[in-house]
Amino acid sequence: MKLKARRNTLKSSIDMTPMLDIVFQLILFFLVSTTFAVLPGIKVNLPESETAENTSNLGITISVGKDEAMWFNDKQVTYKTLEEELLAYDTQKIKRKDFPVTLEADADVKNGAIVRIFDVIRKTGYSAVSLRTMENEGGKKN
Repeated sequence: MKLKARRNTLKSSIDMTPMLDIVFQLILFFLVSTTFAVLPGIKVNLPESETAENTSNLGITISVGKDEAMWFNDKQVTYKTLEEELLAYDTQKIKRKDFPVTLEADADVKNGAIVRIFDVIRKTGYSAVSLRTMENEGGKKN
C-alpha cells in the first residue's frame, strides 16, 4: 500500500477593494483641489483681435470692468490708489521699465479710461505694457 503525502497548500489572495478605494479617493482629492486654482474672479469681456498673442501671467495685471472698476492684480483700486500700488510694487531685480504689466479692459470701456490708465502706468516708470485680448475665433468679420 502506497501512501500519498498530503501537502497542505495555502491559497492566499489579496483583497484589492481597500486599495482601490484609497486610489479613487486620492484621484478625487487631486481633481477637486486643482480646479480651485483659478485667476481672481474678475469678469472682463475682452475685445476680440485677429492678431492676439499669448501673454505671460507673470508681472502685474490691471483689470478694468464694464463699469470702469479697476483691480490691481486681485485688489480693487481707484486711479489714485493704482499709482500708489504701482509705486509700491516690488519688481525684485527687474528694472521697472522692463517689468511686464498686462492691461485687460472690458470691450465696453471707453478709450479715455484706458488712456488715463496708460498715463498712470507710464508715469510710475513701467513701459512694458501689453493689452490682453481674445483671439477672434470666427476668422475675419465683415
